[in-house]
Amino acid sequence: MKAEAYRIKVVEPVKLTTKEERKKLIKKAGYNPFLLKAEDVYIDLLSDSGTGAMSQNQWAGMMLGDESYAGSKNFYNFESAVKDITGFKYVLPVHQGRGAENVLDSALIKPGDVIPGNMHFDTTKAHIEHKKGKAVDCTIDEACKPVSNYPFKGNVDLKKLENVIKKYTGKKIPFIVVTVTCNSAGGQPVSMKNLKDVKKLASKYKIPVFIDAARYAENAYFIKKREKEYRNRTVKEIAHEMFSYADGCTMSCKKDAIVNIGGFLAMNSKRLYQKCSSFGILFEGFPTYGGMAGRDMEAIARGLYEGIDERYLEDRIGQVEYLGNKLKENNIPIIEPVGGHAVYVDVKRFLPHIKPEEFPAHALCCELYVESGVRAVEIGTLLAGRDETGENRIPKLEMLRLTIPRRVYTYRHMDVVVEGLKNLYKRRKEIKGLKMVYEPPILRHFTARFKPIRGEL
Repeated sequence: MKAEAYRIKVVEPVKLTTKEERKKLIKKAGYNPFLLKAEDVYIDLLSDSGTGAMSQNQWAGMMLGDESYAGSKNFYNFESAVKDITGFKYVLPVHQGRGAENVLDSALIKPGDVIPGNMHFDTTKAHIEHKKGKAVDCTIDEACKPVSNYPFKGNVDLKKLENVIKKYTGKKIPFIVVTVTCNSAGGQPVSMKNLKDVKKLASKYKIPVFIDAARYAENAYFIKKREKEYRNRTVKEIAHEMFSYADGCTMSCKKDAIVNIGGFLAMNSKRLYQKCSSFGILFEGFPTYGGMAGRDMEAIARGLYEGIDERYLEDRIGQVEYLGNKLKENNIPIIEPVGGHAVYVDVKRFLPHIKPEEFPAHALCCELYVESGVRAVEIGTLLAGRDETGENRIPKLEMLRLTIPRRVYTYRHMDVVVEGLKNLYKRRKEIKGLKMVYEPPILRHFTARFKPIRGEL
């Protein structure tokens, strides 16, 4: 039996609220957990982005921050770490992952272009659509089967991908994006074989491949555990091979580099790097800081190596698996197998009586907060947004995501989450849907406001 792979050196007190207080707080927040004050949340599973606990080595590096506007020594440490792990020749720092998407998309996407991939996440799709492009999902069908235990449900379906390429003759496809692990599919990994096959197909049609590498280390760990030919390879070696089947990558370092802010765009093409640098200067800052302080780049340089440590990954993914197994033991329907960074509750089975247009997964998030003070996030109809006709997109999966921050919570915290969902499952037929009363035009789930269909929570 193994415990956490760290000792707690500094603690942050959390506030305990009553159920009656939480009813008032969620109502004041327009029934949107994003709009709650963090101090009113007991266990925060909203996101694993920038919410991890940095190590003593990272904090020590923060004290060595060189805040020069250009040529900071921390940039060169950062650049060296990125090149060492990814193998890409050119590196542009950005303030976070969506900054990298904005720079890349500005350089490559023209109105009417099509970008195929595996279940593009919210900011990825939003940036594509903002540039008047279209994201086309080419994920394998197995990804939409909640109880399937297929080991690589994040894989790209090669037939779907080639059909899209042939339909648009490749000329309107500036690049293909592969997200590892695939967040919208339930945190599911992509196999090395699939990455290799996607690259082979893309090369046939002379289309670049970019990896969304926010959780590349977790994906590499799953490859090590699930593809037998990689069992004796290190996570770093596996990651290096993963990146070899791409022309570049975007990364939010707020995930697998275990920092609070930062990201990068990396590639092999000097010509594309020069083009992206111009947009990087416009949107993010000079190419040797890209919206970050020197101290943040130093924390990333160190965190990138900590993120591929196999003992850390075993503990991190093991904690997520623990939560998933506990929920299954209590008959809570989840997406299987358990993913890398989160457990996804299958809300279609949890709340079958609530229509997608009444945002069942979001309603369950609100109920979970009132029940136990746990903040989770919806991955479903609300996040999917509207199509070109103005109608709600109805995704095949309607999920509540329980996202585990890195090195923050203990197994006892996971038990509290289980207890909250267990209580809700007992009275699931009483849970009501929500009506949206304010809807922003882009990425609506962040700031939309709601009210219950009937009465109050």
